[in-house]
Amino acid sequence: MGLPVRKSKVAAPPACPLTESLALLRGAWAPNVVWYLSAEPRRFGELRHDIPRISARVLSARLRELESRGLVTRRVLDTSPPSAEYALTPLGRELLPAIRALASVGQKLIAEWEAGASKRAPTAARGTVPGGRRQARAPSA
Repeated sequence: MGLPVRKSKVAAPPACPLTESLALLRGAWAPNVVWYLSAEPRRFGELRHDIPRISARVLSARLRELESRGLVTRRVLDTSPPSAEYALTPLGRELLPAIRALASVGQKLIAEWEAGASKRAPTAARGTVPGGRRQARAPSA
């Protein structure tokens, strides 16, 4: 038999603004969904096309979560079959500068990693073919 848990006599600390802001974007794919809604409202199928690796189940869950947090609005369209359109709320739009900043840092990290990897890679792995000619590289997305 364990000891009973006593109630704390100390008030809870104030919420951390950073923690609360990051909590808005928790969950796999949430920043991606916000990113793709930044230009214009999108329907579910359009978002599936924009983010091909996300499953329908996860996309549906993320849209519901973002809607419950006040970042996304859902508008039912009068079409046959029924469809819904998702758009960012003003609060959701406030997250865009932070997401853009994170994406910028990510691009710099990838560029540095690729530059470091090419310095470490042997000649054959760097895209040369026998005879010393450089192999054409496909453009990266």
